[in-house]
Amino acid sequence: MSESGVEAERGAEPRIHPTAIVDDAAHLGDDVVVGPYSIVGPDVRVGAGTSIASHVLIERDTTIGEDCTISKGAVLGTDPQDLKFQGEKSRLEVGDRTVIREYATLNRGTSARGLTSVGSDCLLMAYTHVAHDCELGNHVILSNAVNMAGHVTIEDWVIVGGVTPIHQFVHIGAHAFIGGGSRIPQDIPPYCRAAGNPPKLYGLNAVGLERRGFSPETRAALKKAYRHVFMSGLNVSQGLEKARAEGEMIPEVLHFLDFIENSKRGITN
Repeated sequence: MSESGVEAERGAEPRIHPTAIVDDAAHLGDDVVVGPYSIVGPDVRVGAGTSIASHVLIERDTTIGEDCTISKGAVLGTDPQDLKFQGEKSRLEVGDRTVIREYATLNRGTSARGLTSVGSDCLLMAYTHVAHDCELGNHVILSNAVNMAGHVTIEDWVIVGGVTPIHQFVHIGAHAFIGGGSRIPQDIPPYCRAAGNPPKLYGLNAVGLERRGFSPETRAALKKAYRHVFMSGLNVSQGLEKARAEGEMIPEVLHFLDFIENSKRGITN
């Protein structure tokens, strides 16, 4: 039995609760379940096997992938909370197997990017907010009440602890871990741990990297690069130069160094 109280077998037609409203211009894939009092608006596409619980609003111009779970009270595809928005055409896209928990809110993009996107296999816990023009990769976890401003980019496998605000245009690198209750005004390098208000780096996300199968050699190379950049007593530019001169330039190290070098908001350290 699904969360909405409607049971569906794989391959079946969509099951729509009698109290739900689905616009004629919406498209629901096989096995989609729409629960009581939910609203699915125009130009919404929902992939096969996705379950939409009760009292969900998917307003318009939104694509949701297959086998997703949208929990009670979530609101997707609403207008951006941006005073520059003038009603231009924009979209929200969510990948496959992503779970969006109770009362999360995800806005469409603006003319700046035209798109807000969330990848596959993500978990957005209760009361999270994904603002206009944000881009989330795959396997991202946002804990309860993470609030993102516009134009934030979060790469794959990032975990953000609860009650954390993220400033507009911040970039968070792959496999980073951010502790709960932090305030993130600047970029977080990939593979690192950060926490606090103001936030600080606390070394590599060693546990996460090991759990995800990074080899000891890769972790050692990243640790060496981290020390050159942040623990050598040099400024960041000098640390980057030393890391490139003395480190092993495997793809992970290159991504770490390039991310820092190309940061536009500055790096948390």
